Amino acid sequence: MVDEALSLYEQLADDVALAVKQGLLKAGDRLPSVRQTCEQRGISASTVFQAYALLEARGVIEARPRSGYYVRAEKRSLRQLSKPATPAREASEVAVSTLAFDILESTRDPAVVPLGSAFPSPHLFPLEELARAGGRAMRSLQPEGVTTGLTVGDERLRLAILRRYALQGITLAEPELVITNGAMEALNLCLQAVTRPGDLVVVESPTFYAALQALERLHLRVVEVATDPREGVVLQDLERLLEQHKVAACWFMPNLQNPLGASMPSRNKRELVALLARRGVPLIEDDVYGELYADVRRPPAAKSFDEAGDVLHCSSFSKCLAPGYRVGWAAAGRHAGQVLRLKMMTSLATSIPSQVAIAEYLDQGGYDRHLRRLRTALSREQRRVRGLVQRHFPPGTRITLPSGGYFLWLELPAEVDALELHHRARRAGISTAPGVLFSADRRFVHHLRLNAGHPDDPRVDDAIRQLGHMAAGLATR
Repeated sequence: MVDEALSLYEQLADDVALAVKQGLLKAGDRLPSVRQTCEQRGISASTVFQAYALLEARGVIEARPRSGYYVRAEKRSLRQLSKPATPAREASEVAVSTLAFDILESTRDPAVVPLGSAFPSPHLFPLEELARAGGRAMRSLQPEGVTTGLTVGDERLRLAILRRYALQGITLAEPELVITNGAMEALNLCLQAVTRPGDLVVVESPTFYAALQALERLHLRVVEVATDPREGVVLQDLERLLEQHKVAACWFMPNLQNPLGASMPSRNKRELVALLARRGVPLIEDDVYGELYADVRRPPAAKSFDEAGDVLHCSSFSKCLAPGYRVGWAAAGRHAGQVLRLKMMTSLATSIPSQVAIAEYLDQGGYDRHLRRLRTALSREQRRVRGLVQRHFPPGTRITLPSGGYFLWLELPAEVDALELHHRARRAGISTAPGVLFSADRRFVHHLRLNAGHPDDPRVDDAIRQLGHMAAGLATR
């Protein structure tokens, strides 16, 4: 079926990428020539060149001088991280905030190379278009609009988000959706809605440090579940944990998990939702990176398989459109009423100017074009940074191979203390995110998360070279 929202060259690129994914075209296979493709598809040569350029940027194909275009083989000289960690099965208290604050403070300094940042480059976002959209929206805003959507959110924005859910095959009742101050407020409200102090929450291993900070703030206990670097939560391990413990909720990131970049296959998401439904355990789904996929189609959210109303789906525009606008949302299923009450009792409302600016921008129809450009830029930079790590980091380094996003998770040789590496890098003006941030018991001592989302920063190449040399020095002490 032809997607009318895509241009001809994007349709061609997606068709070729799908053929590669399905195994119809294999690594090393030569693509039809530009002339042959023009004749077969009834399109111009410039359209074919645009499609092949897009596929090159995605890393699907490569051009060979005087030979043509070929399906690209993934280079394997840098070993891929493929085994899940083995977390402790016992519940534990959480205490990561001091370390997280100390480390993350360094990412706010513009003089520091932001390899430890949680955000991609702000230059990748249409900030001028958003500003113009905000001006138009505020000039036409009726006075009553300032207060009518105070807690639930701006009606126009809510409808735009509901339409995007519908395009993913998720039908939401309008009252289920609550606009929040970024995804973190959505996630915190959902966590409060389904837990009480002292309850036990299951998280991935490794997990996003902000999840650990939220659990610490609410005096919740945590148990980590084994998480595969490619396919996410290991369901057999989760089932064993549910048998051993009384679990109040799970907080997972099924799409492009931070820090691993793992994405659960659709069948696993379906099984995950069914398993938790049988146990009566709510799933808080953090889907802030869901739009940054590098595959042909957007991977479905776990929310797609929710029949009991126990998947509390949270996302935002912060990582894909408008960092700093702090506009997120929760689609909290049968818990939406409680989330709305908690929102009213805490922050009361989300900034109206930010909401109407994004709503106006979405109505102009450029969002998906922006997303396609963003995905291409991030995919290209992620591959480039992998190559730099391959060139400069010591032997024995392992790395993840995410299917999108902008994070890379490294396992360094056992002699390398990533926290010590972080301190040395910081003195050299480079930020990193050491692995100890991503576990309640600080288990990932030899691991590092790198941000590969700054293609416009000319300092990245030298920073990774320096970081690799520092790691090699620590490995030979």
